Amino acid sequence: MERFMARLHAAIVVFVAVWILVAGLYGLLKPSVSNGCTMTYMYPTYIPISTPERDSSAKYGLYLYHEGWEDIDFDDHIKHLTGIPVLFIPGNGGSYKQVRSLAVESERAYQAGPLKHTYYQQSLLTPEEGGAKMDLGSFQFPRHYVRQMDWFAVDLEEELSAMDARILEQQTEYVVYAIHRILDQYKESQDAREKEGVPTPSPRSLPKSVILVGHSMGGFVARAAVTHPRLRKSAVETLLTLSSPHQSPPLPLQPSLGRYFSRVNQEWRKGYEIQTTHTGHYVSDPLLSHVIAISISGGHNDYQVRSKLESLEGIVPYSHGFMMSSTRMKNVWLSMEHQSILWCNQLVVQVARTILSLIEPGTGQPVSDPQKRLAIFARMMQPQLPPQLSTDISKKDVEFAHGSLVLGSYNCPSNISWNYSNHEKDLHIKTSTITVLAMDGKRRWLDIDKLGSNGKNHFVLVTNLAPCFGIRLHLWTEKSNSTDFTASKRIVEVTSKMVHIPTVPAQSQTEPGSQTEQPPPSAVFWMTPEDMRGFKFMTVSVAPQPSVSGGPPPAPSMAVGQFFDLEEGKRDLSPQFMLLSTSSPKDLFLKENHPLASILSFAVSLGLLPVTLSMKIVGCGISNYGIPDDKAAGDLENFRLCKLRCFSPVALAWDSTSDVQIFPNVYGENIVIDSSPGLWDAEGSEKTFVMLLVDPHCSYKTSIAVSVTGAASRFLLLYNAQIVGFSMAVIFFALMRQATAWDLDLPAPSVLAAVESNLRMLSSFLLLAVAPIFLSLVISLLMSQPLPAFASFTLVSVICYLLANGAMILIILISELVLYCSAKVHVLIKMRSQAQEGKFGCASDWFTSLSSSLFSLQVVRILRDNPILPTAMAAIILGTLVHSAIGLFILSIYHALACHISFYSILSGSFCGQARGIQLNKGNSEGSIASKIEDQTPNSPKQSRKFIDTQLDIFNHQHGLLILHFLAAFMLAPSLVASLLQRKGTSRTSPWFLDSVLCIGVILHGILNSNTESISSFTFPSILGYRLRLSNIYLFAGYYTYLSGLALAPYRVFYALAVIGFILLACTIVQRRTQENNEMYVSGKRRTTSKDETLHRAVWS
Repeated sequence: MERFMARLHAAIVVFVAVWILVAGLYGLLKPSVSNGCTMTYMYPTYIPISTPERDSSAKYGLYLYHEGWEDIDFDDHIKHLTGIPVLFIPGNGGSYKQVRSLAVESERAYQAGPLKHTYYQQSLLTPEEGGAKMDLGSFQFPRHYVRQMDWFAVDLEEELSAMDARILEQQTEYVVYAIHRILDQYKESQDAREKEGVPTPSPRSLPKSVILVGHSMGGFVARAAVTHPRLRKSAVETLLTLSSPHQSPPLPLQPSLGRYFSRVNQEWRKGYEIQTTHTGHYVSDPLLSHVIAISISGGHNDYQVRSKLESLEGIVPYSHGFMMSSTRMKNVWLSMEHQSILWCNQLVVQVARTILSLIEPGTGQPVSDPQKRLAIFARMMQPQLPPQLSTDISKKDVEFAHGSLVLGSYNCPSNISWNYSNHEKDLHIKTSTITVLAMDGKRRWLDIDKLGSNGKNHFVLVTNLAPCFGIRLHLWTEKSNSTDFTASKRIVEVTSKMVHIPTVPAQSQTEPGSQTEQPPPSAVFWMTPEDMRGFKFMTVSVAPQPSVSGGPPPAPSMAVGQFFDLEEGKRDLSPQFMLLSTSSPKDLFLKENHPLASILSFAVSLGLLPVTLSMKIVGCGISNYGIPDDKAAGDLENFRLCKLRCFSPVALAWDSTSDVQIFPNVYGENIVIDSSPGLWDAEGSEKTFVMLLVDPHCSYKTSIAVSVTGAASRFLLLYNAQIVGFSMAVIFFALMRQATAWDLDLPAPSVLAAVESNLRMLSSFLLLAVAPIFLSLVISLLMSQPLPAFASFTLVSVICYLLANGAMILIILISELVLYCSAKVHVLIKMRSQAQEGKFGCASDWFTSLSSSLFSLQVVRILRDNPILPTAMAAIILGTLVHSAIGLFILSIYHALACHISFYSILSGSFCGQARGIQLNKGNSEGSIASKIEDQTPNSPKQSRKFIDTQLDIFNHQHGLLILHFLAAFMLAPSLVASLLQRKGTSRTSPWFLDSVLCIGVILHGILNSNTESISSFTFPSILGYRLRLSNIYLFAGYYTYLSGLALAPYRVFYALAVIGFILLACTIVQRRTQENNEMYVSGKRRTTSKDETLHRAVWS
């Protein structure tokens, strides 16, 4: 019964793991809906830049982009370089031709000029970003672009740089060379023009730095180039990355790759520290004080690089950089795939115009002040958010002076004025809700004290009218007929406090007065009680309808505002509610006259459990008169009529760590936030808040359903590195249980039985799955790091551990099946060959003679008697000189052969035992198959049983080592593929010294630990009077690997394997010296008989 329950637990774990894998892959691979991006079109020409002959330039290349379909003289075009250089660096497998979208939109923007200025609230730098020290009141965007951009791109041969550190290092060195070559090219072009007598600008106009734009791994290469020791001072001051990993590699499987990331990040951290002597005396400013870095992520649709990896937190201080999602970027508001971020026209246009805005009109050079450059990026890309949503906006909006409010940052320009002379048009609103259906030129008065009573002290307004041009809002300390708002200190304009939100195009009227659907809102205006304190009235002024001559009527106008109670619209959705919604959608109802802003609080992050949110209008105060009797037709007609009255709902989703994501027109939308809950370094609450801006005149049915495939795919995307690390820990724990059995002189359990027991026994599960989680929390406390949310962190970690166990059980079963089939085929072939012996005459004798002479050679005899020696030599040589993965694959093949031989011996012994029983009944005939195999197996049943048990122990032990080392080799396989796919004719990358040393340690672990005789004879040092055993070392290695998985660094398993290998080497050397000094041989607790050894050598031969 106990064995049955163990198998049942393992089957359940395997089933859940396979189900999540299949559902996740289906969610990732199924056709997705359009991301809303517009394609960018161009006529590209790529001009090669000549480079001196050298190794790197022979392998890579440098190109200049030119837009146009006509043929040009390349040399003449290069002579006339006068712009600001921008270098594009492609990513993993990327092409230099991917620069075309950014380059062409930069040229188009330069020719068309800046966009028309709007008066929505602009994003401001926080005090941490230097906003408190900078006077940006006089800062204005350029009215025209003073200098165009020259876009260069490096050709990195489409190498797989995300998989190998040596490739990254080579690309970094070439990028440094390309930066210097670009700056030198401008000087050469100016000299060439001077020789030809062409007027040239002053030498001061020559570019002094290059702006770097990197995509994917190209962004990390750009950061590595900035800290390269050979880079000229101030050669790079601005760095922009698109979907680039910064915190760690997207495939954290190679030790040298993780080490390279850590080294570059550490150099960046030191680069922003003040340089001092050892005694603390000031030497110079930070080396990177002039460098700013901006990271743009593609949001939740980027499956290749998660936004958490793209963060610059802890690498670049807030005063010199930030990370933002494309879902929050001005005029973009879209999540996009990893490659589409390069051609998505909405994003490309915004990036191109931002880079053009960096040029100072006076100098023609990029802005020198890093805080001003950062402010340009913030104002051009980041929208401002309502105070209830934004957690990083300083409270500097208002200040009181002598009983009046002074506010100067939300005024409309003085040249935009309306005529308010007709006060008879003023409307006095008596209800808490205000509605504007047309541009009527009227001013609406709202009594803050009356309308904002009974807890309704918040005011929100949504509209599609442009601030200043279409609508203006003011706060009044007392009612007045004054029209000179600028002269009165007791009238404060707050128009530009409106925040722009994405929208869909409004439906145009076919004729004046025709009825259309209510236009969607494009802006939201939010006032808190603190904002309105000290004022009695608020006015909402709407501009008169513009006259349109000879054209179609303008789109309809709308504005809906409301005083409401913020607590009234809050609803908490429990984990049980979300889990039940996976089977069937759960409905929430909003009746008419509900708060305009409703906040849904999801207990489980939508970054882990995405939901499908759909809203259906069920009523809007329209009677059923004239609607057909048929219910379906009536509902459809009622929905159509209500859409003419109710504006489209808008959803804003955010949590404590992710950017706000805005979803317009939420009649049916998948709500996913770009968050990574349940991780070791996750901070703050992991609840997700969704604010619904819905028309209070209408009633809605809100349906919420959790997508199962979406949740599975998100889980695999977020925690794949954690699962890989836990998988290696599972094998370490299985080897620990085997080593414990050897120490107690018990039969070694199979790898499958060891994994099952670690899952089945509660004490083992708590020790191996839960204890490391508490250990990680203790480490966080000791290192003064913020603690993650305990519930989600523990739950996610345990689920990942169970998935790792399921994956390992599946791999173990598959490997056992393969080994069994190969051994069975070997036995059948052996039987068939012995049965056919002597039937082939001379040919058989010739083959037997040839094989005997071959095996009699001294070299072959040495290799046959001691197969470990050639295996170790081949693995170490190829692993250190060619690639580490090759050495580990050779080691895995050795373990696989050892498992095959043991399995073959077991099957042979079993067959002989069965054959003896048959021959006792039928009589033994000379030359039978059983008798020939019996020559190599024990004769008595007791010896046969002992022989099979010994071979079974050997198989179980070798099988565990096979799984462990095969997984380690498989982790390095991407690096091997990247190295092999390098362009032919160029020198291949050689392994890093770190990878070579770790490879040697892993091989030593596999070789020295493969002999079952030496497992119990290893003598380890004592700690506090307790003698260490191999089982303890495997336990520590499992814990270390578990913690590495929590840190999303599974490549650290190679450190644990190498340390064990070198420890075993040291113990072996000490043991051999002790034996030589004492002239005695210490045998292991288990030895195979001489016949066993003879059989092993015969099978190896």
